[in-house]
Amino acid sequence: MKKISLSLVVAFLFLNSCNNLDLVPLDKLTADNFYKTRSEFDGAIFAAYSSIQDFWGTSTETLGENGEYWKISVVTSDDVVADQEAGTDDISRDADNLIIRSSDKPFAAVYTQIYEGILRANLVIENLNNPNTLSDDEKKLLDGEAKFLRAFFHFEAMKLWGTPPLAMKVPRDLNNLALPNATQEQLYTQILADLSDAYNALPVSWDDANKGRATKYAAQAYIGKVNVWKKDWTTAITAFEDVIANGSFALINTGNPVKDLEDVFAYNNENNQEAIFEVQYGGPFSDDNVWVFDDTHSEAFKASQGTTRSWYWDAGNGAPGGKLGWWAPSTELVNSFEPNDARLSVYVYKAGDTYYTTTFTPVPYNPEWSVTGFTMKKYGGARNMVPADNSPNQQANFNNERLYRFAELKLLYAEALIAQGRTADATQQINDIRNRAGLPTLTAGVDLTEALRHEKRVELAFEPHRWFDIVRWGIGPQVFGNKWQERYNVYPFPQTEIDRTGGTLKQNPGY
Repeated sequence: MKKISLSLVVAFLFLNSCNNLDLVPLDKLTADNFYKTRSEFDGAIFAAYSSIQDFWGTSTETLGENGEYWKISVVTSDDVVADQEAGTDDISRDADNLIIRSSDKPFAAVYTQIYEGILRANLVIENLNNPNTLSDDEKKLLDGEAKFLRAFFHFEAMKLWGTPPLAMKVPRDLNNLALPNATQEQLYTQILADLSDAYNALPVSWDDANKGRATKYAAQAYIGKVNVWKKDWTTAITAFEDVIANGSFALINTGNPVKDLEDVFAYNNENNQEAIFEVQYGGPFSDDNVWVFDDTHSEAFKASQGTTRSWYWDAGNGAPGGKLGWWAPSTELVNSFEPNDARLSVYVYKAGDTYYTTTFTPVPYNPEWSVTGFTMKKYGGARNMVPADNSPNQQANFNNERLYRFAELKLLYAEALIAQGRTADATQQINDIRNRAGLPTLTAGVDLTEALRHEKRVELAFEPHRWFDIVRWGIGPQVFGNKWQERYNVYPFPQTEIDRTGGTLKQNPGY
């Protein structure tokens, strides 16, 4: 799946070919002559995956996106500071200060991308029932894969907005497109039903040509995660124990903490044994145009779809290489790492570390390149400063986003075990993570809940989880003090969507 971008062309041509006339554009495909073969259905399912890439996308044409999902999943948290000295955008500065409005670009951008992904999954599900050349086994597999993606997108929407619409059908009536808010119960029921169907239909693994596509135990891992959000601890534990016992996942742990942690995020070690679900990026061939890596732009698809991770996160403020340096690790996060925690040296650049220029030349890191004196190193460092992971102009990389990995599963499992009073088992899960990082086991009598929350923060730093944990743990006032408002437990729906539906979609309270 690392090179699926070319296949997206086929699906995208169809999605842009709706026409009420009896004319068939010569350069387009229609539903009547598409969705027939396995390769065409694969192209359509890859189009749904590509909507996940768009969360971090950059575009000059639609809303002028600049990695919007980072702003509302990471920059709003206490782990990151929006670096005004580096010229970060106004939305990032406001998000960092918990100034959140329904008109803010990230919400409109991510809402669009989520429901685009759901639409594309629904197109696959519905067209499986039409005449095609697929075998029954192929239909079952693709139905399961599309339902996995539909569940994934609905879960993301629920985490962000609380009561987003359930979109279960392809809209056909242009006069009746608006969908109302769904209840939490409806959302949980449908998400878990889709994931259950995916678990029963998906393979344990794919061949190398399709590596990265959702698997049986990725679905089960999400069943566990969704049930943690639901606080159905028993069901979550059952799902996690199935994944641990029967899945092929494991921590990378050879006893060399720094190398092991670098291995987790190395470009040449994507889809490794710790990977439950990764956002697949293309490369290494690049046209140097970061604006068209996502499919929110009218220019033709590229085989080089990638991520602008380094463009936004690498050091700015005059650092060699000319990156933006918009977002910097907070001092509070850096100080939360215990002495001898190998994760700090792998995740964060600090004074005395080796940094790399656009010509891959090593230079000493200068703390003046960041407002906090630190720069994110996760996905960086020597292992990833190679031409194959970087576009020639150094504005983009092709290293997969580790969206759900086994370390997170173990910590979610520990959380569920604590809730059920299985403290010894929970302690073991937390210690597994600590020991891999070169830290000693927890001492007797430690507050396990606080230990779990600390471990999750430092292990998953800069991954899109901290904000959602703060919300569901109810620790906003503890973390942010007077900045916190209860309305932040859910984000605002984009005001454009409220207006477009004529009020059918109701805004969250306080926005």
